[in-house]
Amino acid sequence: MKIVITGSLGHISKPLAQELIAKGHALTIISSNPDKKVVIEGMGATAAIGSVQDAEFLTTAFTGADAVYTMVPPVSYLQVDLDPVKHFSAIGKNYAAAIMKAGVPHVVNLSSWGAHREDGTGGIKGTYYLERILNELPATISITHIRPTSFYYNLYSFIPAIKYTGKIAANYGDTDRTVLVAPADIASAVCEELESITEGRKVRYVASDELTCNEVASMLGEAIGKPHLQWELISNEQAQQNLEAAGLPPRSAALLVELQAGHHRGIIAEDYNLHRPAVLGKIKMTDFAKEFAAAYHQK
Repeated sequence: MKIVITGSLGHISKPLAQELIAKGHALTIISSNPDKKVVIEGMGATAAIGSVQDAEFLTTAFTGADAVYTMVPPVSYLQVDLDPVKHFSAIGKNYAAAIMKAGVPHVVNLSSWGAHREDGTGGIKGTYYLERILNELPATISITHIRPTSFYYNLYSFIPAIKYTGKIAANYGDTDRTVLVAPADIASAVCEELESITEGRKVRYVASDELTCNEVASMLGEAIGKPHLQWELISNEQAQQNLEAAGLPPRSAALLVELQAGHHRGIIAEDYNLHRPAVLGKIKMTDFAKEFAAAYHQK
């Protein structure tokens, strides 16, 4: 198959590219970084250097493809005027226009759990609008929305707090359940969906492990030599103050607080709980804890 993937050589796209190339697919990788061209070509893929903000570039890159993998670059919470709806919608419209003009028959789109809601999801609320934009394409174009749960690597953001306060603190935690996922497990699911073309619209959740926040803290604590590490549940107000004190702009902090409150209230996971994947991914919390410990002791 001729497949085009976005995301350059990021956390998901790199292992996805490696798997697709190993299976013999003719792969084009879109990257905005010209320095990645040599690396991409060295992997055995074709490099398309350009921006996902450029619909005409995307049209050219998508032309002739049997399938494309679309992903929107993540928002930066350090951005003062962060607007996730605008961010996801603008790029989603570029993807939709390019898919339509290029005549792409099959799309696998990276979304997020919580995309079933248009409110209460903070920084990931843009994925709700992204899915709606792509779903407006003709029904003859098959689309699979991949909805991963919380990424393991987001836990790295707790390292400074653990070092300076000896605990994890957020407006979700304690006995709250969380569902975590590894990028490599997402890549495997995307690869499966690119190869198995289905009709119409499909949503697929991807997760690697399901735990309580206390269980996560315990595993991380054991790995870093702090076996009594706790994940404290604090108020939304305290979380806002902590995030602003850490340097986040007020609007960005408020979006993160809203997202974490959504975890605590269970609204992020409500549709996931109705459509849980039959099989969880291979990479478990015990595996990630080793990586976390290495990062913890390096900083």
